[in-house]
Amino acid sequence: MSIQRAFVALAGATVLSTSGTRLSAIAIPWLVLTTTGSPVLTGLAGFAEMAPYVVAKALGGPLIDRIGARRIAVWCDSLSMIAVALVPLLYWAGLLSIWVLLPAVALIGVLRAPSDAAKQALVPTVAALGKLPLERVTGVMGASDRLAGTLGAAAAGGLIALLGPAPALLANAMAFLLSALVVGIGIPARQAPAQMRDLSTTYRTELAEGWSVLRRDPVLRALVVMIAITNLFDQAYATVLLPVWVRTSGLDVTWVGIFLAAFSGASIIGAGIAAVLGERMPRLAVYTIGFLFAGPMPMAIFAMDAAVPVLVAVLMVSGFAAGFLNPILGAILFERIPAAMVGRVIALFGALAWALMPFGGLYAGLLVDNFGIAIALGTTGLLYLFATLAPVAVPSFRQMRRKPLVAA
Repeated sequence: MSIQRAFVALAGATVLSTSGTRLSAIAIPWLVLTTTGSPVLTGLAGFAEMAPYVVAKALGGPLIDRIGARRIAVWCDSLSMIAVALVPLLYWAGLLSIWVLLPAVALIGVLRAPSDAAKQALVPTVAALGKLPLERVTGVMGASDRLAGTLGAAAAGGLIALLGPAPALLANAMAFLLSALVVGIGIPARQAPAQMRDLSTTYRTELAEGWSVLRRDPVLRALVVMIAITNLFDQAYATVLLPVWVRTSGLDVTWVGIFLAAFSGASIIGAGIAAVLGERMPRLAVYTIGFLFAGPMPMAIFAMDAAVPVLVAVLMVSGFAAGFLNPILGAILFERIPAAMVGRVIALFGALAWALMPFGGLYAGLLVDNFGIAIALGTTGLLYLFATLAPVAVPSFRQMRRKPLVAA
């Protein structure tokens, strides 16, 4: 029962924190776009959150291994609740200018990063407790993440339309608080201890050891470079290109939520299938096809200004394919990382994979300002397509074969 409780708690905390984050990912850009009318400032708000997020995630890994993933997740989610709640409070006080919002979202990024890495670092602990295949656990976690994206996107559209973008962030704050409670209650401390380590090592040494593991593995190197590039374009799409397309098409903010929910909702099915069949699926083929559908296809269809029903249908097909990606990626990571260094390597991998994301909004804002939304979407989709062909061209990707878990 305790094993099942830990598994359910981790999945539930992922749904709560990620759905709240997805809500804020819609609310904050929409707030900036509607108050300033500037795609560049909208991109700058995304940069202000993502740049600190990447740095905090990279530096927080050794702390996860030292203090314990469970404790870091509880602490950071609790503090994130306070940080997010500051935005609506400043709004009601009449103090929320763009220059006040930027440091506020930077604080959110700093606190959210270690929590995200800590929850991911708990995955092999839960898998080992339940003696479950990694694909099964990462598949369920992937489905939880996609479910959170669906709920967060759907809730965002309605709440922003009803309350306004700043007050709607109170739902995000509440989600972080509930996530902290679920992890604290559902995953007992004795079930998620920090891994045994050499107490004589310094923080700097531990950080360097994590970097060394990542640098020496050709598969991890290839994955992190490709994902960093695709994340740049995903961020450009989510924070600027999609909201601008919706606004210039004469639609209201609820359609941002509907489009994102259509994608995420269909991806739940893909992640669920991956959880059941992941062990028997050809990783490289599924990975490559999943990325081809996940990124270039939605951007191409928006660039063509297709009818809304067509857009929703394409997003659902794309989301279904994208649902297979995270279970595969998660299994590969945990197979290749020594148990004692899961926290720092996962955090470094995540930070590097997100390293270009702070520039996604700025890139998109400048592109839209200079060339218009259709060209911005078409160009980004084409560049995304080139990135997704990397597994075909780079030999390192062909080493995605399964291997026994790395010893601690």
